[in-house]
Amino acid sequence: MKPNWNTAMMLLSALSLLPLPAAYVLHMNAREYEAFANLFAPDAVVQDEGHEHHGPAAIRAWMEEAHRKYQPLFEPNSYKEQDGGSVCVITGLVYGNFDGSPIELSHRLTIADGKITGLKITT
Repeated sequence: MKPNWNTAMMLLSALSLLPLPAAYVLHMNAREYEAFANLFAPDAVVQDEGHEHHGPAAIRAWMEEAHRKYQPLFEPNSYKEQDGGSVCVITGLVYGNFDGSPIELSHRLTIADGKITGLKITT
């Protein structure tokens, strides 16, 4: 099964008024590691697969390693805001070189002052 890029692009188009979540998805899929890491606050924490990654440098290293190991592509299919927009949840299928691909994952971003301060990825 391959990603449905039409659906993904329609959602990203809808997110155009929300540049930080859209940039998150676009930089992640484009493997633009420096731009991806720059979306995060200096004290940001990412939680994924039972591990925590603190700060932009560690987050960049985590993303580079994930791409090296799994070659993931994220096809978002839903977006919702919580807590007055300070939290957004982007859900979609992740395709890659791993057992069970594709898998539906939720990316919960906590946002403050134009930066991602927290990211939790769950099934």
